[in-house]
Amino acid sequence: MSRAPRLHPDGKTRCPWPGEDPLYVAYHDTEWGVPEYDDRALYEKLILDGFQAGLSWITILRKRDNFRKAFDDFQPEKIARYNDKKVHALMNDAGIVRNKAKIDGAILSAKSYLDIMEKGPGFSKLLWDFMDGRPKVNNFKTTASVPASTPLSAQISKDLSSRGFKFVGPTIVYAFMEATGMVNDHLVDCHCHASCGKSQRKPRLKAK
Repeated sequence: MSRAPRLHPDGKTRCPWPGEDPLYVAYHDTEWGVPEYDDRALYEKLILDGFQAGLSWITILRKRDNFRKAFDDFQPEKIARYNDKKVHALMNDAGIVRNKAKIDGAILSAKSYLDIMEKGPGFSKLLWDFMDGRPKVNNFKTTASVPASTPLSAQISKDLSSRGFKFVGPTIVYAFMEATGMVNDHLVDCHCHASCGKSQRKPRLKAK
């Protein structure tokens, strides 16, 4: 289905996917598509995108503060040491997505992240080197033109998988690339298309 940008009551034209949900609109305006270069922030987003698999992003966004609390604010050093008792506690935490494969995957991905940070090249550098350090700016007019994955997301997916990361298929990786500003997929008529590459990362949004 071809979906064009929509004009909101505040006079701004936005991509159609956040609808009128205030939390989703704030995420669209201040986070999605803004280039992220912080290692830890990139790690958190990749893990959350893994938990999104089969679900909508707004579901994860509403639970994001609960995820941060449950997963020790996404400190890889702590997650990598999670034991069976901790996994059991997470599986009983109604505030997050209770999926053992995804929880186990987050632990394995934490170990892979620490390996990259310790032995090089660093997580942010690893990812952004695929982009030559700069976001790719697309000029799509409707959501029908936006791909679900690309050859580059498949390449990054293969690299991450080879390093031990889990839930990093090409589609998940492309959604991650969009969210972290590696690609700018705001539709051309969206008010964020021209500005998001120039924006600074905003403070963390709190779920409502």
